[in-house]
Amino acid sequence: MTKVIGLTGSIASGKSTVSEFLKAQHIPLLDADVIAREVVEKESEGLQKLVLAFGKEILQADGTLNRKKLGQLIFNQEEKRKTLNQILHPLIREAMLRKRDEAKAQNIPLLVMDIPLLFETNYADEVDEIVVVAVSPTVQLQRLMDRNQLSQAEATARIATQWPITQKMVLADVVIDNNGTKEETREQVEAWLKKLS
Repeated sequence: MTKVIGLTGSIASGKSTVSEFLKAQHIPLLDADVIAREVVEKESEGLQKLVLAFGKEILQADGTLNRKKLGQLIFNQEEKRKTLNQILHPLIREAMLRKRDEAKAQNIPLLVMDIPLLFETNYADEVDEIVVVAVSPTVQLQRLMDRNQLSQAEATARIATQWPITQKMVLADVVIDNNGTKEETREQVEAWLKKLS
């Protein structure tokens, strides 16, 4: 019997830090961001659909996706972003759930599905327990500005595209507070894993 954990957070909340701790413990992890890249690999169905929607200018000379170009195309373009999501989310979901079911068939005791937009893209019913990595809004804003070299306005706009972290915390089974040091975060992860086993 496989226990499936949904790991989520918000942009710059430190979810990848928690992911790294879990990987270090050799816990199988399905990363939605990795799968999002796989579904648009060269000559994939996903990439073909993107080219149909956005044109050949999103391709590099070697036929692979030019992420920067696509990002510029959809930046501040709500309709184009919706189109992108309508193409990619079903493909990512199908791959994520297929890999989850393969893990279940192998009776892996614990599987973590790392999904940044877990609530926004309706994965809550696909997992047994939800872990939210949370930080305060001020810490989140500062970390995002520092990490991505963004102005306050740019960082605020990116944060606004996701559900507020407070809303995610209410729906979580477990909240990992990532306002402190990495060590403090790791201790919380270890305590949670101990409870699971």
